[in-house]
Amino acid sequence: MKDQSVPKYIQLKQEILTWIVTAQFKPHDRLPSENEIARRSEMSRQTVRQALGDLEQEGWLYRTQGKGTFVADMQAAERKPAPQGMTIGMITTYISDYIFPTIVRGVEASLREHSARLLLSSTDNEKSRERGSLESMLHEPLAGLIIEPTKSAEGNPNFDFFLALDARQIPYVMLNERYSDVDAPCLRVDDELGGYRAVEYLLRHGHRRIAGFFKTDDYQGVHRMRGFLRAFRERKQPVAADWVIRYSTEEKGNRPLEALDRMLDRGPEERPTAIVCYNDELAVSLLNIVRQRGLSVPDDLSIIGYDDSSLAVATEVKLTTFVHPKTTMGTDAVELLMKLIGKRAPRSAQHDIVYEPVLIERESVKPLA
Repeated sequence: MKDQSVPKYIQLKQEILTWIVTAQFKPHDRLPSENEIARRSEMSRQTVRQALGDLEQEGWLYRTQGKGTFVADMQAAERKPAPQGMTIGMITTYISDYIFPTIVRGVEASLREHSARLLLSSTDNEKSRERGSLESMLHEPLAGLIIEPTKSAEGNPNFDFFLALDARQIPYVMLNERYSDVDAPCLRVDDELGGYRAVEYLLRHGHRRIAGFFKTDDYQGVHRMRGFLRAFRERKQPVAADWVIRYSTEEKGNRPLEALDRMLDRGPEERPTAIVCYNDELAVSLLNIVRQRGLSVPDDLSIIGYDDSSLAVATEVKLTTFVHPKTTMGTDAVELLMKLIGKRAPRSAQHDIVYEPVLIERESVKPLA
């Protein structure tokens, strides 16, 4: 079903673009006539003209008087080297928030060594914006692309644009996670092992009543939750269903906070003694809930974060957390991409780079007697 909030000519434009990037129509193929497209799409000729006009202006199509509308050979334009040198695209969920500026700085520093320039785009963790970012990148003379998938656990509605990257032989690597239907090298932390080690650490410190909070619209959160549950399963210890809190990006400002508030309504012998958080950002938010209840971390509740962001040491309670190899990941992503660009090895031969989750012990976990 089409989104009725999107203008019809934009819907049609996206459909025609899909024909092109999925190679239903190749460079210099003639598109169906305006009448045929109007009949096929059940839209007016004016809407068809507007969609075709936009695509022509953006360089996807060209017209030949008396013959029709044809698919442009954008690869031919991309073969011309940019005067500034090699151009590398990077699409991330965020640019200025949390750990992402550090990852970007790692990419930039490495690209300078290759005399390459960075073209940066952000999706704000929205699938539609990822589509726009991919479309914009395909207009550029890219040598390669670094992509962090948007809500990776919710599927890949922009698969056609990844096919377009393949068709144009633009190599790409993925950060933090990959889409399950995209075959590309990925640089990621072993998040399942991180979730497992968090529980293992708390159990060693005497905690038995442990709750977990995980954002599960991306695979990082899914894997951290799997590791959390596996640690209990291997020890044959049940986990209460209402102590495993799953939430989406849109719910992160309320659902986990309300869940912890309900847990803290219970008496000292019934509420959790420790919680494992999806990341440091959530851990700091939950720390505020504990304060509002007149309780303290770690005396009344121990907390483990994830990512070792600047937030981990920004409050009076310094968080025990897992390291994310932010700068190293950015640098390694560029080096891996350069191997693909130089065709020193085919993409299928490139293995994922998986970083071990290392725990940094600070002040937010207290051993129990």
